[in-house]
Order: sequence, then structure tokens, then C-alpha cells
Amino acid sequence: MCGIAGSINHPLNIPLLTKNLFHRGPDEQTTFTEGNLILHHHRLAILDIAGGRQPMHFEHLTIIFNGEIYNHLEVRAKHGLACKTNSDTETILYAYNRLGAKCLDDFDGMFALAIYDRKKNELFLARDRAGKKPLYYYHDGKSFVFCSELGALKQQLPLEINEQHLQQYVRMGYFYKSSTPYKNVWELEAGSYAYVPVQPVEVKVQRWWDIHTFYRQRSTDDFDHAVAKVDQLLHQAVKRRVESSDLEVGSFLSGGIDSGLVTAIAKTYNPTLKTFTVSFEGEYDEAPLAKLVADRYHTHHSEIKISFDNLLNDVEGILTNYGEPFFDSSAIPSYYVSREARKHVTVILNGDGGDEIFGGYRRYVPFAKYDFFNPGMMIKGIASAAHAVLPAPNSKKSKYNFLYRLSDMARKKGLAVYLSSTIDSFEEYERYLEGNENVLHEVAVDFNGINKSSLSGLQKIMNMDFDNILAGNLLVKMDIATMAHSLEGRSPLLCKELLEYVPGLPDPYKISGKQTKYILRKLAGKYLPAELIHQPKRGFEIPLKKWVDGQLNTMIKDYIMPANAYCRNFIDPQFLNKVWNRTIKTGDEKRAKMIWTLFALEVWHKKVYSRN
Repeated sequence: MCGIAGSINHPLNIPLLTKNLFHRGPDEQTTFTEGNLILHHHRLAILDIAGGRQPMHFEHLTIIFNGEIYNHLEVRAKHGLACKTNSDTETILYAYNRLGAKCLDDFDGMFALAIYDRKKNELFLARDRAGKKPLYYYHDGKSFVFCSELGALKQQLPLEINEQHLQQYVRMGYFYKSSTPYKNVWELEAGSYAYVPVQPVEVKVQRWWDIHTFYRQRSTDDFDHAVAKVDQLLHQAVKRRVESSDLEVGSFLSGGIDSGLVTAIAKTYNPTLKTFTVSFEGEYDEAPLAKLVADRYHTHHSEIKISFDNLLNDVEGILTNYGEPFFDSSAIPSYYVSREARKHVTVILNGDGGDEIFGGYRRYVPFAKYDFFNPGMMIKGIASAAHAVLPAPNSKKSKYNFLYRLSDMARKKGLAVYLSSTIDSFEEYERYLEGNENVLHEVAVDFNGINKSSLSGLQKIMNMDFDNILAGNLLVKMDIATMAHSLEGRSPLLCKELLEYVPGLPDPYKISGKQTKYILRKLAGKYLPAELIHQPKRGFEIPLKKWVDGQLNTMIKDYIMPANAYCRNFIDPQFLNKVWNRTIKTGDEKRAKMIWTLFALEVWHKKVYSRN
């Protein structure tokens, strides 16, 4: 795992870049320059520590690479690549020399890479299928600069704010695909690559992988065969991720089935596996359930006690790590958990992606029964009438909240249905936000394309979640939270083979009745204690309402309530005052999310954008 940066026609401040990216690669920092091109690499040495130094050269090619290719030895064997080291970086170089961009199809891994081709005098950039590893770039028509982190990129350039993208962030809670808060700065989309000629400088982006393709492939496997296939593919994925490391690999272990399955299988390939469970203040403690798995597999288990006692001192630093406004409050415990785990291991397995691939969210259940993206007039009428008389809920996890949000969603149409069913921060209050529907034009175009396809309602929302919530929020969260502590997170459930097999499975394999993640739960019966298998999804229980009204109340007020607060450019100030003073009819959870969205924006503007 590493940090990468580079430029064409733009000088880089290497000492400042080293300071800003050091946490991504504390083991070695190296710079390569040729003409008007600069490549800079920060290394966190995990695989082939002696032979994996970068930038790496082969014939007319030079590479800098962030990530891991877990099946790189298989790729060597498949194409007869006579490499000289055990480094996956060298495998990429040889494969690209042989196959060009087509080599990406063979890779099972997470990656953001840059390859300089002297013969063609061009730069090749690429990202993995799901977007686990980030890659941002600046292009103004004359110069080109890329970097693993947005905050580090900002320190190299005099960037200007893109207010339309910030309007998008306030509405959605994250930045959509390639959008960033800056003008002329983009994120290379997940599953995409770009060619950048060195002279003249231009950026040619192309999508090389799209999960929509695999949702359109309908599997004919019966259920028992599908369970066995998922079992086999998960074993292969975990084995690769355990063995592709010269350092010890541990595992995050929650009370859920995703991390439980990963841990159970990992023990097969690492007899001395260390596992880590979080125990922190909140509504639910998953430690007892996690311990059942640890005891069953005799792992070297640690229960990490997390306290939010220092949150007042830490919250600004945690949020500024992202280099952009970041809405997801679970970034807070993710940061603390990663910090503690790094004291024991450098590489950690997790269950990321299981919900988006196998159908783990409660909101998926109604979509398995009915396509709410195209509701009939009767459904809309009933939902509208019900929603008009239902009082706003206060508890996020309650059945009543589920019913309330379902009635709200069912009375809408198109993209509004998706926004109501996911983040749901400012839905119902859009009229108080600055901007217009053009802010979501790109989102609407992509949504309409998926909605007009032959996919079922369940497949549509899962397809959208993979492209949106997973790539734009959840994977961003974990990349920054782990790499802030030089910890590498590996996600077996996002392996190439599962991503290309599971989407095509029939809907009932994922949602059966009210049961989410049905096929994984059946597989879990083979590996996990019965107490875990039918537990509802929980994740981190974030006491956001308590933070907003208690521990962080004064800080948040000082940020967002002054008349000159930057965030007030994106919302009707009178409406914000009513939200803060509780004079509008809305649930406590929704109120807290609205306030936190603006707080994260204001912290970014003051601590990142306005910082010298």
C-alpha cells in the first residue's frame, strides 16, 4: 500500500508532498523526473520488501503503484511473464508491456497506478473495479497533476471552489463519481483508465469495467450450486489476500456474518490469525457475538475499547484527513479502530462490500417485492396519503422509521426515490437548498439509464449503491481511516470473481422474504455460530444525536451558526436557524444528519481550503 503523485508541466514541492503523504508510505519516498514529467512514490512495504522498490522500470516503461494485485503470480503463469522479483508491481509492468490496458481484466486486487510509456510519450492511469484505491487529478489544458489524496493535491496548486459540486454534496451527502469540491480537479472513476499524452497534455478517460454488465448476465445456477460457488470463490479471495503479504495479516471481526465468514476462512490459511473487535459507547455492543467466532476458531483475539472522550479535540483532524467535506459520521469510529489495530498488525481483512454485493440493507427488502422506481398511481396515492398523517420518527433503527421512509419513498418517482431510500438527509427539504435540479443532472442521466434497463427493482438499487454509496462514501471512508495510520485494509468480498458472479444471481438468492443476504446466511451456517446468522445488520452505532446536542454542540454551533459561515451559502439561513432551534417538524436523527452535513462542509472550508 502506498501513496503516489505526479505531474506534467508543473513543478512539485517534494518536501511538502512527502509531509502530506508520509502516512501512506512511511518506509520509502522516491522521485523520478524525465523532461517535463515527475513521478513521486511513497512506499508502505508489504510484499517483496527487498524487490518491490518504486518507481520501477522495465524497458520503455516506468510505474508507480498504490495497492495490491493478489493474483499476480497467476497472471504471470497465464501469460508466461518471466519476471525477476516476487513483486506484484513488476507483474503489472510486464503484463502492461504484453497486453496494454487489457491486462487490467486479469487483475484481482485494489489499485491506483500510473505508467509512463517513453515510446508513446504518454502516461497511463488506472483504478480498480470498485474504487478501493483513490486517484485525483488536476488538468487545466496546460498542466496535469495527480495524487492519491485530495488534501495533498490542494497543497500543490492554487485551487478554486466548484460550488455546483458542493451543492451536489449537500444534497447527496457525497461527491458523485468524478466530482470533487474544486474546479479542474476530478477523481478518476472506479473501473476507469486514462491516457494522458505528455505533449500536448490532454486527458482521455475510458471505463474498462462496469458492474451493470454483470447484472445483465443472468445466472442459471440452482441455489445449492450457487452457495458452493460463493464458498469456493470466497476461499480463493481470502487465501490470496492472506498469502500476498510478507507481513502478518489480521482480521476485523464484528458481530456480523461478512467479517465472520472472512475470519473463519482466513484461519484456514493463517493458523495464528489475530482478530480485532470494537467495543465502544453506543446502543449496541457487538463484542460478545464476535467473541463466539474468535473462540470457535481459536484466534488471537483483542477487544478494542473505543472511547469518544477526546472527540472534541480529534474531530476536526479526523474530518480534514479527507481533503473534502465528508458526511459519513462513522468515519469517527473507523479512525479510532484503525489507529488501535495498527498497534498490532499492518494488514487487516474486512467485510467491506458484502452488503452492496449480496443484498444486506434493510431498504432492499421492499425493492425485492416491487420496483418502486416505477410505481403505479395507486401505490403513489396510498403512500402520499399515509405519509401526510404519519409523524416524523426519532429512532433510526425502529420499524416505524422503516415504515415512514417507505411511505415517503413510494410517493415519489425516479431519482427522488433513490435519494429518499439512501442518505435521506435533506429529502423533503430540497426547496431550502441552493442550486437547482441541474446539480444532479449527471446523477439523473446515469440513474435513468439504469432505470430503463431490464434490471429488476432490487438489481437497480444495488447497481446504484455500488456506483454511488460504496465507491463515493464507504470505500473512501475506509481508505482514509486506515491509511491515516499506515494500515492496509483488504476486502475479500470485493474480489474480481465475486464481483463478476454474484450480480447475475436471481433476486431470491439475495433477499428471501424479509431475510437479507440470504445466500451468505446459508453459507454462514457452515462456518458460524447460529446466534450470528440471523442477526440484523447494525454496523457502527453512531451516537450522532448525542454528539450534536451534547459533546460537540458548542463547537458545531460556532462553526455553522454565525451569519458569515460558508455553509450558509448552500442553504436558506432561516431554515437552518429553524433546524438548529428545533422549530421544524422533523425527526432527531434526520436533524442531526442535516447539521452534520453542514458541519463537515464548514470544517473543510476553514481547515482545508482556507489553510495556507
